Amino acid sequence: MELKISRGSLIIIAGIVWTLAGSNIFYIGITTWLYQSNYGWWGALGATFIFLIFFFIIFRRFYNKLTARISRKSSDKNSPFSFFDARGWMVMLFMIALGRVIRQFNIFPPPILSAFYLGLSSALLLTGLQFVRYGWFFKTKYKQDKIDIPE
Repeated sequence: MELKISRGSLIIIAGIVWTLAGSNIFYIGITTWLYQSNYGWWGALGATFIFLIFFFIIFRRFYNKLTARISRKSSDKNSPFSFFDARGWMVMLFMIALGRVIRQFNIFPPPILSAFYLGLSSALLLTGLQFVRYGWFFKTKYKQDKIDIPE
């Protein structure tokens, strides 16, 4: 028995995955920040800069590509894991591995790591919420379109 879901639900699942990833990274960033006594305004400025780069330059493209790809799927019966293509899954696995290596070997000092993680996680969280919002409206519109079609 295979689990199949609609395109709107697939977009919502993508949003949930991005939001969970953002929450996890936010937890790491905030705990690192809280244990810093010398964080200061430079860290907040750095986190804001990282957020702006990731949200407006990197994640916006991912969001547009993923929502367009999922919306164009011909079938409304999709695997719940098909919100990413093979390349997307590889990028996600690489980012997780890179984060683990950076933390394991203390490559960056905690203030830099904290600012980076807080900026990155904020961008992930906001992008995840955009996915959920788009998926919700997509499902609503698609249901209305299906009802309005005469048989």
